[in-house]
Amino acid sequence: MQRRQFLAVTASAPLAAAPAPPNVVLIYCDDLGYGDLGCYGSAIPTPNLDRLAAEGVRFTHFYSANPVCSPSRAALLTGRYPTRVGVSRVFFPADKVGLARDEQTLADLLKARGYATMCVGKWHLGHLPEYLPTSRGFDEYFGIPYSNDMNPRLMLKGTEAVEQQAVLETITPRYTEQAVGFIERNKAKPFFLYMPHTYPHIPLAASERFRGKSKQGLYGDVLQELDWSVGEVLAALKKNGLDKNTLVMFSSDNGPWFQGSPGKLRGRKGQTYEGGVRVPFLARWPGKIPAGRVLDAIGSTMDLLPTIAGLSGAKLPAKPLDGVDIWPLLSGQKKDHTREALLYFDNWDLQCARLGPWKLHVGRYNSFIYGPAPSTGRVNLRLRPPELYHLVTDPDESFDVAAKFPDIVRDLESRIAKALPGFPAEVQKAWRDTDGRDTAPSEPGRLPRIKG
Repeated sequence: MQRRQFLAVTASAPLAAAPAPPNVVLIYCDDLGYGDLGCYGSAIPTPNLDRLAAEGVRFTHFYSANPVCSPSRAALLTGRYPTRVGVSRVFFPADKVGLARDEQTLADLLKARGYATMCVGKWHLGHLPEYLPTSRGFDEYFGIPYSNDMNPRLMLKGTEAVEQQAVLETITPRYTEQAVGFIERNKAKPFFLYMPHTYPHIPLAASERFRGKSKQGLYGDVLQELDWSVGEVLAALKKNGLDKNTLVMFSSDNGPWFQGSPGKLRGRKGQTYEGGVRVPFLARWPGKIPAGRVLDAIGSTMDLLPTIAGLSGAKLPAKPLDGVDIWPLLSGQKKDHTREALLYFDNWDLQCARLGPWKLHVGRYNSFIYGPAPSTGRVNLRLRPPELYHLVTDPDESFDVAAKFPDIVRDLESRIAKALPGFPAEVQKAWRDTDGRDTAPSEPGRLPRIKG
């Protein structure tokens, strides 16, 4: 066929319709442990979440960017380390700050792409109007602006309080009702539903329907109600014919606090041991994500923004991202990928770095008392020598092998040294302060000491 004939044929042929961008449902629990779901080994029945795993992919090495609430949420919604976006610690009702106003959220990107957007649940990135979801890319908001142990426990619709003290037993059912209603209202156009649940953060409560149901105490009852909520959202997608064009994801902001299970991992919320930062992650998209897969590749909540932006055709933020597009992993194109070392921060303090199977601990707090210095006397101290763990053979970080693998230690230390100058001044100062404190060598059963 000559060029003129080809152009005539292609000009007269109908254009193929571009595939519709997927709907996105992101369900995010508060203080849910790595070992809390049936598909991760829990004795608590979670049939809907187990079905989500069976119909999609389950990660075994997926990470929150921080072991506490506000920073982990900031990283999830921006694709950047929380220390880059001004959220180094948990926000309280007395705070007048929030996620930096010059940061773009995932909701901002998707709204610009034509998505309907809603946040249902716990926000915890600033409670003043300019920091609430309706100022950060969400068309609608319904939920509690911070943790349920903070007062007043406002229930907001948009920026208006509809309850001055939200009734704990009704929280999960009301969130679910709002989520299902949003799906039904927006079934004819692409939508982003961000559903950060209040539970299982304490104080715990379950509706009458679920109290005593799990036979595993109140914590188990709360998890079963959360599992029911996931089932209701999945049912709403199916009822409205949206299953095959909806990416559903489920995860947690950090490890378990006083109750719950980190599985066989060491540590809990507020610690950069694996139990504080490794979280469940499930993803399902029928026909796009192969069913029944279990992945050992490293993933991070920071990866969700670039991944979803790529799938939706949304324009990425101008600021550099720390997350990477993990669609090749989700879709089954790859089983693993190459990425730079993943850094573990708590407050402004760098404590660990992860690369492949290796994790290097370079700093640790002198106390596990929760809260920032100086009120608690809690400070970060250098580990000299650092501790190295192989997380595939030693997932509970029990056997320090730094002396056996000095080349790995040097490589990770050099990566840290290269990365730190790119972080804000507060991070670099915190590292200098950590480096300057007098510490004892790392020995089993011995905590470093503070000079003076």
